[in-house]
Amino acid sequence: MSEKSNQTTVNGVRAIELYYRAIREIEHGNTAFYQSQTRLNTPGLGTLMPENFRDVSEVTNQCVSLFDLEFLQALETCNKFKDREIRFDWLSVYVSAKYLIDQKAERNILTYCQQMEVPTNKICFALSEKILEETDGAAARTIRHLRNRGFHFMVTDFGNDACPIMRLSSFECDYVMFSPEVTGFLGKDDRSDSAVRSLIDFVTDLGAEPIADGVFSSMQAEKLFSFECRYCAGSIAGKYSAERYIRQRGDNA
Repeated sequence: MSEKSNQTTVNGVRAIELYYRAIREIEHGNTAFYQSQTRLNTPGLGTLMPENFRDVSEVTNQCVSLFDLEFLQALETCNKFKDREIRFDWLSVYVSAKYLIDQKAERNILTYCQQMEVPTNKICFALSEKILEETDGAAARTIRHLRNRGFHFMVTDFGNDACPIMRLSSFECDYVMFSPEVTGFLGKDDRSDSAVRSLIDFVTDLGAEPIADGVFSSMQAEKLFSFECRYCAGSIAGKYSAERYIRQRGDNA
């Protein structure tokens, strides 16, 4: 996708830009994955963060148009990282349940990857914890089909106060990123640590790899690793940066 096409408007909203942060392997400190965050640059409201536009885009169906732009930009970033010899297992891009239930979703996603010559296993689709509220099975079926094609899926913000935890068993996913609220329980007391460990075990038993978010200290990282959580994100792993500033080994310029 060209730089010019990245400026395409969506219902009057100007350019989108994806920022990326590292998800690190706790044991060795290496960057394993990159998680993207979309920012909208608007004429009158300035730059909007996801918490300012995601819910509205879901209600208005603008999320479907936004995904096309986000996904193409993520695929472009994969190729740029390859050119810079930046090592990473996958790069995430947000996808809404509304996009996944579209009958053309699987075909469109595969077509984009073929056009941009990006292997499917280099993409991880990030799902809001709200995906767990979907009960008709359509989104779950698309997830299963795309996983069979090599794509990864990650449920984010898992374990927050409003999250229907038990619904996770209805969705096949590869990774589950815990809410920073979960990490915040670490070190409070033995019962809190036990609760975090139990949540990690629950995710692992369902066949997914847990990722802790909101990690800011080596103490937290070491405790998480002792609980068999191998990956972390947060200030200890690095902040979100524009693609152009990310260099080899994930070091930010």
